[in-house]
Amino acid sequence: MNNRERFNNIFSFQKADRMPVYYFGTWPETKVKWVENGFNYNGSLRSHAGPQLAGMDEDWEKGMWNSQGLFSVATISDLYKVIEETDDYIITRTSDGSIEKELKKSTSINHAIEHGLKPTRESWENFKNYLDPHDKRRYPNDLNERIALLKSRDVVRMFHGGSLYGWIRNWMGVEEISYFMYDEPELLEEMVSYITDFMIEVTGNALSKVEMDAAYIWEDCCGASGPLFSPSIYNEIFDKHYRRLFSFYKSMGVKNIMLDSDGYCDPLIPNWISSGVDILFPLEVGTWQNSPEKVRSKFGRNVKIFGGVNKHVIPAGKDAIREHLLSLKPCVDEGGFIPIPDHRIPPDCSLSSMYEYIEVFNDVFNRRK
Repeated sequence: MNNRERFNNIFSFQKADRMPVYYFGTWPETKVKWVENGFNYNGSLRSHAGPQLAGMDEDWEKGMWNSQGLFSVATISDLYKVIEETDDYIITRTSDGSIEKELKKSTSINHAIEHGLKPTRESWENFKNYLDPHDKRRYPNDLNERIALLKSRDVVRMFHGGSLYGWIRNWMGVEEISYFMYDEPELLEEMVSYITDFMIEVTGNALSKVEMDAAYIWEDCCGASGPLFSPSIYNEIFDKHYRRLFSFYKSMGVKNIMLDSDGYCDPLIPNWISSGVDILFPLEVGTWQNSPEKVRSKFGRNVKIFGGVNKHVIPAGKDAIREHLLSLKPCVDEGGFIPIPDHRIPPDCSLSSMYEYIEVFNDVFNRRK
């Protein structure tokens, strides 16, 4: 069974030959620490994705953020500029007009000095120019060759399926969008509708030519105490547009809709199920002590899960890892669940701890009976 078959069988509740060993990359500091301790790594130390470790399956995330090179859903402009750079940080004006300060030696959310999108119609009308679906820079000239290459590779076919909340939150800021939902709900929904139309137009040509396994929806819309907006706001503003977008993807043969929420997301799960979400990611355990078992007990097989492994258990040693993974086995045996660490691996996790995790994971889930 190859990588695609294994991924798709598990997420359709069918038998697979084994459970794939995945994770969701690391903090940059983690990579630095591993390299300092002798790990041979030639990639970017500032990246969050990877690195690929011995004993792991082909990275499911590889090629996902740029949609396998088939199209670009990023904001496009000529605004990017480095404003200031030191040994510790870099300040840039991004392609969406935001001014951000990024620390070079530690992981944190970039500090927004100025947001590119203001909560006004005038600002939105200008901002839409960065989301022009007809901009030729979004589309490669060699699309058919790229599709042929993708079809020849044994990888999970994942693409960036957009964001109806997370993008606007990034462009505008958490505080502004939180007020905006109440002050200008009609304008916010207009933005959400435009993004939906944009995604359908940008992705349509490529999706008509190649079967994709999952659309990755990036929202990061929940925190330790729950969602950043209520289920009622979801139903009023977002639901109809999610339904439209997800229905389009499914009509184009996309097998699964995977939504990245972060945080404690249970209050929104019924809404997502109703809208057409298939897979929850990364189902963080967190201080709120969530688990795949708890989610399945509430929502049954309506929910597929990618994540659910408490990343903070990994540095605690083989016995702790084994106990934790064994607690997940009933959900694994039920199907529709691939356990992976529930977010980027932090620097308190050594490389040797990750190799212990891989060893125990295989012993728990893939040991020959």
